[in-house]
Amino acid sequence: MDFRKARRLGKNDGLFVWTKGSQQSQILSPDEWALLPAQITVRLVRFTTAIRGFRNRRITLVTTLLDPSLYPAEELVALYARRWRLELCLRDLKTTMGLEELRGKTPDMAEKELLAYLVAHNLVRCLIAEVVAGHQVELERVSFKGSIDALRQFSDAISRARSRKMRGQLWRDLLLTLARDLVPHRPNRTEPRAVKRRPKPYPLLNKPRRKFVEISHRSRYWKGRPRKYRSLN
Repeated sequence: MDFRKARRLGKNDGLFVWTKGSQQSQILSPDEWALLPAQITVRLVRFTTAIRGFRNRRITLVTTLLDPSLYPAEELVALYARRWRLELCLRDLKTTMGLEELRGKTPDMAEKELLAYLVAHNLVRCLIAEVVAGHQVELERVSFKGSIDALRQFSDAISRARSRKMRGQLWRDLLLTLARDLVPHRPNRTEPRAVKRRPKPYPLLNKPRRKFVEISHRSRYWKGRPRKYRSLN
């Protein structure tokens, strides 16, 4: 994009007018395509990412947040850099909270189970938000796993508290504990899609138990088949 043809809002920041093409999109129906406006004004912000150990990347961000006073370019760039947090939230749901596999046998039970996990996730996020607001700490440095562990430990004591004053004090102690137990500051930390623990060398139970034939050599399992060892003779 040539920023010389844009309505300049700042350095590498400008407004462009995009026109709807003549060819219809394949993912839209004719009625949906007809409802699209003939032109749309978008804002383009161009910046360069510099991460140690990686090549610099030039990125052009397209947004419909056109007001530069309400939405400064620096905040848009920082928000774009935080987009990976969504993937980490999904990891918190699936790995930390155990939502990788649903145990319900019917669609209704699976939906109830999913909603229960989402409610629990939102409650933990509300707890983290209260810690950030009350103790002025960085949101990224409050551990989700640590919040779950601390909430489990304090919930038992809070439920056995004899008075409202004691419950309030325990809740404030919980917030203070989370505010003091922050994760280290790790900018540009990589989050690879990898598993730490190795899978067990046992075959999958992909048949009913009464029909499953177990291999006799447990120490030689490998993907459901015994390993082929070289003969010692």
